[in-house]
Formats: sequence, structure tokens, C-alpha cells
Amino acid sequence: MEITRRTLFEGDRLQIRFFEARNVSDKCGDVERQVRNMVVLPLSGVFAKHDAPRRHVVGTPSHAVFFAAETPYRLSYPDAMGDRAIILWFDSALAPDDLEGRGEARLASSGLLGADAMMLRSLLCAELKQGAIDPFEIESRGLDLLQMSLDSMRPRAAVKGGATEARWARAVGRVKEAVAAAPAKRWSVDRLACLAGQSPYHLCRVFREQTGSSVYDYVLRERLAATLRAVLDGEDLTRLAHDAGFSSHSHFTARFRGFFGCTPLALRHRSKAASLRKIMTAPRGAASVQ
Repeated sequence: MEITRRTLFEGDRLQIRFFEARNVSDKCGDVERQVRNMVVLPLSGVFAKHDAPRRHVVGTPSHAVFFAAETPYRLSYPDAMGDRAIILWFDSALAPDDLEGRGEARLASSGLLGADAMMLRSLLCAELKQGAIDPFEIESRGLDLLQMSLDSMRPRAAVKGGATEARWARAVGRVKEAVAAAPAKRWSVDRLACLAGQSPYHLCRVFREQTGSSVYDYVLRERLAATLRAVLDGEDLTRLAHDAGFSSHSHFTARFRGFFGCTPLALRHRSKAASLRKIMTAPRGAASVQ
């Protein structure tokens, strides 16, 4: 396994790091633990965090995954894809009250990011890699991104618990892993239901209960999340649209604009600093996939 770690920003309370894993195995690694709380925000690829027998959460470019300080876990990389991510390390002074809650009040281990959080993550990473940015701005934006990420993990409803809930969680996890490994694949509800070991009807119902999203919207979110880096890197949009699983450039542009609020070209041409300011001052309306 080849691991790259690099510190992009270091403040008194918050650190922002870059992480990349290549030439990985799909088997669980050794037990690890962190000395501080951290949120991992994948930029590409997929990983699974295992914190108990038969229980794990999946991290993809549309997710934020929480790692509690001094809590053991193991990592695996489905389909041996590896991943690239930025990591927000933060101390206890920045931790919200429900981070240490119990039962229904406790934060979940992962959450689906909104469009504003995805854009802020990718633009912030691009700015940090360039190295020319004001430390105060980075700390402020990093704290905003941390808050958005933790907000995505707050439970939407009471968790049922028990064997049935655990079985549903595993079924949804299998779907997430399959979609993360090949978001551009021509998926169907039948094919995903077969992977999950559920009927199409039950998969649609269970998936929405577990994630708050329909199966189709989830696949679309994964495809769009995976394109952000390529858009910012200046890749050809027609080829990018095809590679990402969209039927045409116009189809990709329409879905991108519907989710992120601007076209790929508008995002690329807009100055990054102005993009960050606009994202953070815009009304916090919930973005939806059209």
C-alpha cells in the first residue's frame, strides 16, 4: 500500500490534511486510532470504516465520515480502488455537544454532504494546494466546512435498532459500495436490489429510510460529486460527461446546474476566492437533485 499524507493548514484548533491511498487491498487493515477527532472528506475513490463486527460505513466523494478520538477502527478499500481525501482534525473545544451524546442524540458516523459543502470542500482543497491563501480565511472556511460536515451526520429520525435495522444497513452499504466503485455504470433498480439481497420495492423504501435519498438521486449525487475535481482541473467537458455516465454534455450540464447551482463552465471560470465567498454568504437553502 502506498500512503501519502501532507499537512495543508495547521491552526491552534484545526488542522487540514491531504491523504491518498494507492495500491491498496480490499481486505481490512490493522486496527488504528486517532489522537484527535477528525472528519474525512473523500475527493475521489472509496473506503470503508469498520468500527465493530459486521458494522461499517462507506466514504465516497458525496460523504463526510467521522472518526472519534481514541476509538479503534479498521479501514478497507472496496474493489481495491484506494482514495484521495482531505481530513479535518479538530480538538475537543470545537466538538458540538451531541458529539458525545447517547442514543438518538449522538451523531451518526457518516452523512451525505449537501451541494454547498461539496463545492466548498473541493474549492478549499484547490486553494490550499496552490499555497497562496490567507491563514485566517482558511481557518474560517475550514470551520464552516467542519460545521456543514457534522450537521450532515445529525440523525433525521429515531433509529429503530435491532436485527432488522442492522440487516437493512448492510443492504444499503452494499449498494453504496457498488455505486462508489462504478458510479458511471448503467445501474438499474433491479441490479442494485439483487446486490442488496432485497426486492426492488423494499430496496427503494429501505434506502430512503436509511439515507433520506431515493436510489436514483443517490447515484446521480455520486456521479456529480465525482466530477468536481475534473471540472476544476480543466478536463474536456464532453469527454467528462460521457465518462461520468451522462448521455450528453447538455444532460451533464443540466444536472450539474440543478444540483450545484451553476454550470461546470461557470464554476471553472469563476475565481476560486470569489467562489468561496459566494458559497459562504449564500442562503442556506437545501440543494436538491433535479
